[in-house]
Amino acid sequence: MAEYVRTTGDVGVLEERTPFLEAPVLAPDAQDSYSQPRVSSRDGTLFEHCVRAIDRGITAGAHGLPLIGSGDWNDGMNRVGPAGRGESTWLGFFLHTVLSAFVPLCLGRADGARADRYLAEAGRLAASLARSWDGEWYRRGYYDDGTPLGSAQNDECSIDSIAQSWAVLSGAVPIRFAERAMDAVRTSLVARGSQTLLLLHPPFDRSVQDPGYIKGYPPGVRENGGQYTHAAVWIVMALARLGSGDEAAEFFHMLNPINHGRTATDEARYKTEPYVMAGDVYALSPHAGRGGWSWYTGSAGWMYRAGTESILGFRRRGKTFAIDPCIPSSWPEYGMTWRYLESCYAITVSNPLRRCRGVAKATLDGAPVDAAAIPLVNDGRTHDVQIVLG
Repeated sequence: MAEYVRTTGDVGVLEERTPFLEAPVLAPDAQDSYSQPRVSSRDGTLFEHCVRAIDRGITAGAHGLPLIGSGDWNDGMNRVGPAGRGESTWLGFFLHTVLSAFVPLCLGRADGARADRYLAEAGRLAASLARSWDGEWYRRGYYDDGTPLGSAQNDECSIDSIAQSWAVLSGAVPIRFAERAMDAVRTSLVARGSQTLLLLHPPFDRSVQDPGYIKGYPPGVRENGGQYTHAAVWIVMALARLGSGDEAAEFFHMLNPINHGRTATDEARYKTEPYVMAGDVYALSPHAGRGGWSWYTGSAGWMYRAGTESILGFRRRGKTFAIDPCIPSSWPEYGMTWRYLESCYAITVSNPLRRCRGVAKATLDGAPVDAAAIPLVNDGRTHDVQIVLG
């Protein structure tokens, strides 16, 4: 929601009213419930719906991290915290991102008390996340009994990618640690032979760990150490955030399904459509590089954002837009054409010094302009935007 408002500038959407849903609260010993919720007679603003969700998500276990319950982003880890004490490092990074994004929305509504509370919680979270450093990367979390998950202490799943990528994307930790975390991703989770970016390594197989139904998948399949593409795109975005344009583009091309169908050999290995994103790609022999579920994934939207925002650097911000690329150093120039209502913006980005990032000069219709806030006008004209990296 915060990203929608930041992109469109439409703060009024937060005042829209929409009903709540009603359903029985889970019994203390129940893990889930399949039932049809009722539409409540009570409603609230969209802002109220958001902050209720945030306030519900602000929890803390023994290590100060949010409780994982019966699963976080990775619902396959449904037995990490069923007793209500297991914790998620990734969820800590994600919650830090949400809290930080909602502070300006609270201030815009003159809700300073809530803004202060969210800022304080984000600060507390950052301190707890710092203590989740495992020596070369961030742990994935903790089981109910306090045993670490995604740690060098673990014989399986000693490293998990999403804790590392969101250490970067959240901005919650010092940059030197975020960079070291991504170094660990480069070392352990990039499989160039099968052209895959792994979710975790090593896969669960014979360990005494019981993280959940993720262990029911064969090693190297789906969440169990395969490429889970949704998470793999976050690796691309994190590398771009760090300024590693060459790697960001290389890994983007690894994820691009069209590159898995360029030859008959590629097609025989991939075995799925080369024109849609696959939710997962298998990682281990004899099926390494074989596509899994296609069409059924949220990674397509993230892939679009990784290409347009993280690499090409295009971001709309209400009545302005920004161009802040992170590209391969070998690119001499590229162009984009963007239609905004009845107007058109012809954008050219030149890279004479062969840099990955850093805007040295920007003009709009020949006049100097701030590349971070290029004004949008709906006048039916074509506007020339020139960006020079350096």
